[in-house]
Amino acid sequence: MFIIGTLYLVREPLLLVIGNFLVIKNNLHSADVIHVIAGEDHRTDYAIKLFKQGYARQIFFTGGWCQRNNYFHGQHGRERALENGIPLKAISLSESEVTSTYSEVLKLKKFIGQSAQSINSVIVVSDPYHMRRCRWTYQLILGDEIEAEMAPVPFELSPYQRRWWSDKQSREFVKYEYLKIIYYYARYKLNWKPLNNWLTSLDKK
Repeated sequence: MFIIGTLYLVREPLLLVIGNFLVIKNNLHSADVIHVIAGEDHRTDYAIKLFKQGYARQIFFTGGWCQRNNYFHGQHGRERALENGIPLKAISLSESEVTSTYSEVLKLKKFIGQSAQSINSVIVVSDPYHMRRCRWTYQLILGDEIEAEMAPVPFELSPYQRRWWSDKQSREFVKYEYLKIIYYYARYKLNWKPLNNWLTSLDKK
């Protein structure tokens, strides 16, 4: 019984470390734009909350057609923001199809380059276990010129659990996020062309 109890006491802290490694949360300060990574409505709702708290002057939505929800992510985000009192002039979106977080950040980079107003900082909104890969991707694409602040949706406002191993949806997210981190490194950092050509065909969100 002592051994079993000891293993349990060790197991839970270790599992928390595995999940917490993926969660990056910055102490937010005012930024030029909030970028909402395409996903479920809790991401949009949290971005709206941050906007209303004065963290940015603009919200930018990306994401093309969503088969599961039967809408365009960008358009749906704009409609939800308008319904919650965000001024139309404060909402921008890319209606282009995206296949990955990487491609969404490319859309943001294009938006920044075409913006009439200078954009030097961005707040990134997505799910908690998505944030380490997000930060890596933003740094890779935007470099040091644009400050990217990570703002994960709080666990209490998302469908995911900090004790991720006790919830099927959270387990799946954590498992696949580690696989995607490995994939992203191989896809976007390694320079072996045969591998890159194969990985290009596997791009996923």
